[in-house]
Amino acid sequence: MEDLLAFFRDNLYMIYILAFAVILGFEIISKVPTVLHTPLMSGANAVSGIVIIGAILLVREAKADDYFTLGIGFLGIVLGMINVMGGFAVTDRMLEMFKKKKKAD
Repeated sequence: MEDLLAFFRDNLYMIYILAFAVILGFEIISKVPTVLHTPLMSGANAVSGIVIIGAILLVREAKADDYFTLGIGFLGIVLGMINVMGGFAVTDRMLEMFKKKKKAD
């Protein structure tokens, strides 16, 4: 139990940032109407890009023997990249719907 309390004491600033990011993300996403969800997907990719940058900074600042921090950073990078690539795929598919189809000669 003492180790857990020490972890929270040492990483309190990061825990506050994580909690703030979760609450802010939930509030932003919950306010988007369903009709606008797909057009705003490319904008949401920017948020995932920020998550990826934060995870890279976390990995960069971590000590070589701090496997927990390195694992969390790696997980953030992987999940952020999955979200970005999925968002680009959905956006590309949506834009394909608006292209004019070529007429057969």
